Amino acid sequence: MENIMSENNRCCSTRTKIRTPEEKHALDTRINRIIGQLNGVKNMINEDRYCDDVLIQLSAIDKSVKSLANVILDAHMRTCIVENIKADRLDVIDEIVDLFKRFQ
Repeated sequence: MENIMSENNRCCSTRTKIRTPEEKHALDTRINRIIGQLNGVKNMINEDRYCDDVLIQLSAIDKSVKSLANVILDAHMRTCIVENIKADRLDVIDEIVDLFKRFQ
């Protein structure tokens, strides 16, 4: 597959995503927070915490994961998708439609 970088060096057709150090740091921070929440649930289960307490924490984790997914989706739409459309690679529309189907 041809490796074509966009003007701002953010996406390419080899299915990689170049992220700035700031973007990586922000995503790492979110992921680490989710990992901390998951470890908290693990501890709650080991401590025999009440089901409602565990479920509330799991709901918070679900929201955190969805928020992370939305951040990545937003960046994907603004960079990868736009650059592919500008380059007349319209098959990316099928990709995004399939992606939205997975979100449902």
